[in-house]
Amino acid sequence: MSFGDEALPEEESAYSEAEAAEEAADATAAAGTAGSGANGNGNGDGAHSTALAEEADPREVLARERDEYLLALQRTQADFENYRKRIARLQEEQAARSSGDIVSKLLPVLDTLDLAENHLNETLEVSEDGKALRASRAMLLDILAKEGLERVDQAGVPFDPSVHDAVARSEAEPGDGGEPVVEEVLRSGYRWKGQVLRAAMVRVRG
Repeated sequence: MSFGDEALPEEESAYSEAEAAEEAADATAAAGTAGSGANGNGNGDGAHSTALAEEADPREVLARERDEYLLALQRTQADFENYRKRIARLQEEQAARSSGDIVSKLLPVLDTLDLAENHLNETLEVSEDGKALRASRAMLLDILAKEGLERVDQAGVPFDPSVHDAVARSEAEPGDGGEPVVEEVLRSGYRWKGQVLRAAMVRVRG
């Protein structure tokens, strides 16, 4: 009995020491976990603060986007303006070609009116019909001239192969110089808006 009474306190003492050690270990682990959690929260707050600091000012972002949109709009406007000018130029050229084709078809009519005018000039007395024909010719030439038709019918000017078609030639006269000169216009030539529709048929001297 005395042996059992002495052994029991020793067991209780050993158990108490083990329990105390375990509780101390748990407390240390809990303290480490708490510290680690505190450090984790601190690192998270620091990273968040850095991200906020690195984030651009919203006004700067809006200003940059505004400048980009403005530049894109200016480019689009410039492209559209160039396109509009190109289309307008093409339309003008097309209209000039179309009207030039119509005027080219009228050249035989003008030639006929020129022959009638030359005949009237040789007539001593011009009838009312002749006067009306002369007035109609003058009116037609005036209308076409205002639209861009130019007659090439001058004599005594230097020969220009771009607007003159030499079908006859005569000897040069003293004082003419070395350059050939248009002596006579056999059939008038015409320009339309600066473009040669038909070269003038001429006799060249020199």
